[in-house]
Amino acid sequence: MRILLAIRVFFLTLFSAATAARIREALEAPAPEAPAEGPKPKPKEAARPKPPARSEAITLLATLQREARFVDFIKEPLGGYSDAQIGAVARDVHRDCSGVIERLFGLVPVVEGEEGSQVEVPAGFDAGRFRLTGNVTGEPPFSGRLAHHGWEATRAKLPAYSGSPAAARIVAPAEVELK
Repeated sequence: MRILLAIRVFFLTLFSAATAARIREALEAPAPEAPAEGPKPKPKEAARPKPPARSEAITLLATLQREARFVDFIKEPLGGYSDAQIGAVARDVHRDCSGVIERLFGLVPVVEGEEGSQVEVPAGFDAGRFRLTGNVTGEPPFSGRLAHHGWEATRAKLPAYSGSPAAARIVAPAEVELK
């Protein structure tokens, strides 16, 4: 590889006065100090963050299961139960899931107001905060009927996972009753 470089530099120097001058300056400049002999340090690789031991989605699902039996309710076939039985269980699961979501996320409406009330969507609105439906024409600001107030999390405080990597995808452990 160095021979090819030397041949290339030779011909550039031979046919270009400007290149010859730059090479002369480089050759006449004082040589940089040679580094002390010894093993050359390996270039540091970019530090990669260690992947979490557990997905936050699984942590949320596990919390909903542990505190509200959400997965049990969703996975249970309901064909053999009466509406009254389902309603009684759904009331408890709904209450407990609501408590988990409130504690972890502190949800508040994006837009204050009753559904069906008139609201103004300002010029320069953020499409992540407002979804316009219906006859969307013209330029903002827009005025329309509030179909849903939206939800915004005021926090996101999921519990820290402290289990083993082998159990990282477990939503709820198997329970075994011993006799």
